Amino acid sequence: METTPNPRPRIAVVTGANRGLGYALASKLAHQGLTVVLTARRLSDAEAAVATLMDDNVHVRPGELDIVAPASVNRLFSDIEREYGRLDVLINNAAIAIDRGQKPSQADIETVAATLDVNVLGTWRCCKQAVRLMRKGGYGRITNVSSHMGSLAGTHDPGSAAYRVSKTAVNELTRIFAAETRGENILVNSASPGTVETRMSYGTSRYTAAEAAEEMLWLSLLPDDGPTGGFFHGRETLDW
Repeated sequence: METTPNPRPRIAVVTGANRGLGYALASKLAHQGLTVVLTARRLSDAEAAVATLMDDNVHVRPGELDIVAPASVNRLFSDIEREYGRLDVLINNAAIAIDRGQKPSQADIETVAATLDVNVLGTWRCCKQAVRLMRKGGYGRITNVSSHMGSLAGTHDPGSAAYRVSKTAVNELTRIFAAETRGENILVNSASPGTVETRMSYGTSRYTAAEAAEEMLWLSLLPDDGPTGGFFHGRETLDW
């Protein structure tokens, strides 16, 4: 039996999307027919990234978003609310990894604080705004980009302590947002892309950004009975 097509394209936001994994995710969502707000800290960077996609006849618009600045977060999501009246998909990709190899006893606490502000509080700010808009439409899909390094079931290597702790916190943030929105058709999951060929991989990678994005895309397109509160690599469930 034929289903009635959705008369309105889904509206998506991808944070940190002017390059690397975020850009690949934004591109793939747009090619799935979604209207994508591709964000970067500087509007000029977002505009340059969007310009490379315009020949593909997709619906992508640039957005300025600094996830550590509450005013920037509020402005971006308020603009989306004003223009579209809702938000359907959020991918929290923006993150930093600036403490490579630092053990907890050696950590510079200012670096730790900066890492937590971006990776945890920035993600939290965006989730909070997204859920508010998703409730307006009775639909939402949130993917928080995490890491195998954030799993408590892992090896607990002491290196890159701030980054590890931040991604563990992102996983817990995913679980509690999923618990809060359960039954509201807002599905919230974490995804580890693995080691991706981006600036954060420090020259070691197993996947291209496009390959990793393809494996993660399904979480943004979940049916209403899809998983929520899960942690995935591709379609494989990871231990918290």
